[in-house]
Amino acid sequence: MARLVIDPVTRIEGHLRVEATVNGGKVKDAWSSCTMWRGMEIVLKGKDPRDAWAYTQRACGVCTTVHAIASVRAVEDAIGAKIPDNARILRNIIMANQNVQDHVIHFYHLHALDWVDVTSALKADPKKTSELAKKISSWPKNSETYFKAIQDKVKAFVESGQLGIFSNGYWGHSAYKLPPEANLLAVAHYLEALDWQREVIKIQALLGAKNPHPQTFVVGGQSTPVDPESQNALNADSIAFMLKYADMALEFVEKVYIPDLLAVASFYKDWAGYGGFSNFLACGDWPDASGKMYLPGGVIKNKNLAKIEPLDHKKFKEYITHSWYKYSQGDVGLHPWEGETTPNYTGPKPPYEYLNVDGKYSWGKAIRYEDLPMEVGPLARMLVAYGLGHKDVKEVVDMVLKKLGVGPEALFSTLGRTAARGIETLLMAKKTKDYIFELAANMGKGDTKIADTDKWDPKTWPKECKGVGFHEAPRGCLAHFVVIKDGKIANYQMVVPSTWNLSPRDHKGQRGPVEEALVGTPVADSKLPLELLRTIHSYDPCMACGMHMIEVREE
Repeated sequence: MARLVIDPVTRIEGHLRVEATVNGGKVKDAWSSCTMWRGMEIVLKGKDPRDAWAYTQRACGVCTTVHAIASVRAVEDAIGAKIPDNARILRNIIMANQNVQDHVIHFYHLHALDWVDVTSALKADPKKTSELAKKISSWPKNSETYFKAIQDKVKAFVESGQLGIFSNGYWGHSAYKLPPEANLLAVAHYLEALDWQREVIKIQALLGAKNPHPQTFVVGGQSTPVDPESQNALNADSIAFMLKYADMALEFVEKVYIPDLLAVASFYKDWAGYGGFSNFLACGDWPDASGKMYLPGGVIKNKNLAKIEPLDHKKFKEYITHSWYKYSQGDVGLHPWEGETTPNYTGPKPPYEYLNVDGKYSWGKAIRYEDLPMEVGPLARMLVAYGLGHKDVKEVVDMVLKKLGVGPEALFSTLGRTAARGIETLLMAKKTKDYIFELAANMGKGDTKIADTDKWDPKTWPKECKGVGFHEAPRGCLAHFVVIKDGKIANYQMVVPSTWNLSPRDHKGQRGPVEEALVGTPVADSKLPLELLRTIHSYDPCMACGMHMIEVREE
């Protein structure tokens, strides 16, 4: 039985190590190890709760905005602050825009190379590539001349020898199935997406004052002024500006991302049988004026879409049986409000060949819901919404399943997880425009209020209070838990999507979602584990959010 190690897993945010045993060409067991320590909770102790959002978004250089909104929501929940309608809409626009940009970046720049052989694109016939492109989309950049220029650019890049992130690809691997023309098409759109993502995020730059790390979130609302009569505030010109980029985003998703997703998936239908999980959790987000979430929350157990349970965060518990921490009460499960972050590294001294997987082997905690591991992310959100009969979700999911010629059972897989991300991107690209029009309507009614300052003074707060802030980040359910005493942060815990998905074993020996999803994965060559990367990347890991700090010692 072979033991393979992927360390570091690249094309993710942060540091992740995966070990697996392979027998008979399939994964028999797997372990996920977060190799950085998270210290943000310690940093926040004693800080002013109103400043927490600015600190927490520094946990990661990618997941910035998502921590900001979860943080202000947590503090607002604790002190009882209610935000004005404009603040709700502004936040919805920002987070929808973030969702669309993030998912497109993931598909093309983090995940596509698991399915696309870049070197094969050099063998493609540009004319046939053009014919393929025109068959699946009306995107204007579909000419033979265009694809020949892309091919020449890739060839020059390869000949330069400066391959950067492409230098260690498993090019030529037997698991690649796309014909050369499809590979050239995907490479062309990989390059286009680099320019596209820089443009569409200008919506967030406008509303957040910069990107990444927006500056306009405040406890009680937003600080971006809204006034149709002022050139120094969001006005009619601002609405037109945002609609321009929202249209750009939607067009790319409809004419490039979704057609590419369906085209690539059609060659990999066998992956509807690999990388699946059984339990799913969504917290819900994008509230309307009544508080109803556009994407609903809920819990799915054992793939049962007929019974979606309501989410109750009081059923959260974090275990450290296999994590490099210690609890004052020993090996127990703690709700995040009672959570402790005391590092206790007991692993092998680098360099080492293998982790001690029978003991503690990760800086990630094992978060559980009713003592069950849960997958979070686009697939969890789409499954919960689909199971609840969400009209928009059901329409797009059924369309994708029909075009691929597979049934709903295919959703519970690596292929389904990848498809769900695309489906959600299409929905959120459309909702971005809806929210912009909603803001315009509010402005038209003369509503310019953006923040509620009634609760801004700590003297108005209870002596002790606690709150939770949820957000459906691109990678999944994000929750910030805060305990406030005498106007200062007494405890703070960030339960991020990768804490759920990349968790180690728990006190019962249950694998985390990624560990479980890898079991049964076919492996053609244990020295080139491309197949494992397909499932790992489908979860879009972000270990920087989960384990923020690392200490380096030289002896």
